[in-house]
Amino acid sequence: MAVYEANNTRLAKNTMFLYVRMIFIMAVTFYTSRVVLKVLGVEDFGIFNVVAGIVAMFGFLNSSMSASTQRFISFSLGKGDKANLNKIFSTCVLTHAMIGLAVLVLIESIGLWFLYNKMIIPEERMDAAFWVFQFAALSTVVAVMSIPFNADIIAHEKMSAFAYISIVEVCLKLLIVFLLGIGGMDKLVTYGFLLLLVQCGIFLTYMTYCLRHFKESHFRFIFEKNLFAEVSSFAGWNMWGYLSSVMSTQGLNLLLNSFFGPVVNAARGLAYQADGAIRLFASNFQMAINPQIVKTYAADDLNAMHKLVFRSSKFSYFLLLALSLPVMIETRALLELWLVDVPDWTVDFLRLMLVVVIIDSVANPFMTAATATGKVKVYQSVVGGIQLLIVPIAYLVLKLGGNPCSVFVVHICVCVVAFVVRFVLVRSMVGLSAFSYFKEVVMRCLFVTFVAAVLPLGIYILFPDTIVVECVVVVLSTVSALLSSFFVGLTQGEREFVKEKSRTYIDKIILKNK
Repeated sequence: MAVYEANNTRLAKNTMFLYVRMIFIMAVTFYTSRVVLKVLGVEDFGIFNVVAGIVAMFGFLNSSMSASTQRFISFSLGKGDKANLNKIFSTCVLTHAMIGLAVLVLIESIGLWFLYNKMIIPEERMDAAFWVFQFAALSTVVAVMSIPFNADIIAHEKMSAFAYISIVEVCLKLLIVFLLGIGGMDKLVTYGFLLLLVQCGIFLTYMTYCLRHFKESHFRFIFEKNLFAEVSSFAGWNMWGYLSSVMSTQGLNLLLNSFFGPVVNAARGLAYQADGAIRLFASNFQMAINPQIVKTYAADDLNAMHKLVFRSSKFSYFLLLALSLPVMIETRALLELWLVDVPDWTVDFLRLMLVVVIIDSVANPFMTAATATGKVKVYQSVVGGIQLLIVPIAYLVLKLGGNPCSVFVVHICVCVVAFVVRFVLVRSMVGLSAFSYFKEVVMRCLFVTFVAAVLPLGIYILFPDTIVVECVVVVLSTVSALLSSFFVGLTQGEREFVKEKSRTYIDKIILKNK
């Protein structure tokens, strides 16, 4: 019981750090996006998004290894096997170096060919697009090498350090915005180069922190065939799953470029940034809880693991509902406040993408549970195969005359199918109860949504579209979602836990101010 309470306390503390980080990053990112759009213009902003998207398509290699590194470090910590940590970390660093080289080769061959032969970019901007492509490629390689250090921090649940470094990163990106107007260089090229410098600085910061705080992060050249094969096999199957995720995002971005040009990419890029900021709310909570899911499995405490999976799915939904409900209702008003001039399709794109975010975020704990077992072959091959259908189906829909929104409708439909399949697979791996999940997560989420949406939707439909009504709807949607989540969505024990932690933090603040 003491261990369970300690885990809850650590989870609450880590979540608090991550949310402070998230609120700061979200505010700065929204401001930065608005200024970058203004400085670069719609066309150059669209070019940057689609060119960087080509490079991001190869990031599935990076993402798969990130999940693998976190899993093996968290599993060893859960087992208390500290002697094996340095071997795992050193093996992961060596593997990432090999992946970084492979990524660079793929980007500079397939990616560069795609840029010159398949992209719709004005001829006079091709040189700028080329340099943005090169800087994005180098940034990706640096990001690959930073993953073992990033994963080590998260596995040790040092979320305060992770939050501080992330805040420094977003502050540097804010500084870039002000530097864009200095000098006579091409603004698009300058933007890409400065982002590369920021990525290099963050990599050095992660590495320095790990070397000072974690003994296992001191790299030694170790090549144990069995360990390397285990890590590589695990990462290989994860790679398939992350490839499907990349294809469902960047693949659709490339389809939109091929059918409609860079202006639609700008709309998609803006919607994706707003979507990404909201996604951070769920991912921050999950980032805090994921190491505990792996550690409880490693300690053979399946009952605690099941509770964590349920709580992760349910809390992620409630957090996203509080944010996405006002955005879905007053999408245009909020985008006009942020951007002033809203590109066509941005409103519809954002609403549809938020549905995808909610489905994926509620399903993400299934992936963490599967990762904890180490048996990801079937899970990733089946789920990844389903998600890879998104792009070819969307292509057929566009060929038949579908509008830009149709690709996101396809995405939503496939995500629903993948969600059901994910649960069935994880249920067989760790013994999750379908009845309990349906009752405690699905039914509570649906009921909370109904209760939260009735009043703000009624006001939105019945009253005229004025600034006062828009403000009332936004505030009421958020408050309604939070209250219904607390009183309808949480169990009695969860409500008591939230109250206790809230009182503790309030008491600390009062004592500091005395």
